[in-house]
Amino acid sequence: MTEPTHSSTIAGWREWVRLPQAEIDWIKAKLDTGARSSALHAFDVEEFERDGSSWVRFGIHPWQDTDIDAATVELPVHDRRVIRSSTGHTQERLVVLMDVVLLGRAVTAEVTLTNRDEMGFRMLVGREALRNGFLVDAGRSFVGGRAPRPIRRRNRGRA
Repeated sequence: MTEPTHSSTIAGWREWVRLPQAEIDWIKAKLDTGARSSALHAFDVEEFERDGSSWVRFGIHPWQDTDIDAATVELPVHDRRVIRSSTGHTQERLVVLMDVVLLGRAVTAEVTLTNRDEMGFRMLVGREALRNGFLVDAGRSFVGGRAPRPIRRRNRGRA
């Protein structure tokens, strides 16, 4: 077993993360060392051109079963990838670069956009993002604490 370095941060298998570019303060994420890239639940995904480059506009529902705190984001398309799900199905997905704040540390992650409505987590943080100094302790959850209740369900007028 590899010992943690002084710069390693221990995280649980599930954590609350922040997505500053989307102004999302809290989204529950599964930390998955078996997945290469990260994935985010996105809806109304629309690719468009801006200044000769490919961009994508998409919506995020950070909370399961509600549109409270929904956000619309526009980012450049970083890549397109064929992703194989845990069930063996393949799907081509758009990839964007997003800043993800995990346990107070910001990392830039390659994030695929997909429908995760049926999944238990709105976001999956993959090993490429976790390689930036995180060690996942599979026996722990929410090492960084839980989302504060007052913030968790407030409506910021973005439905």
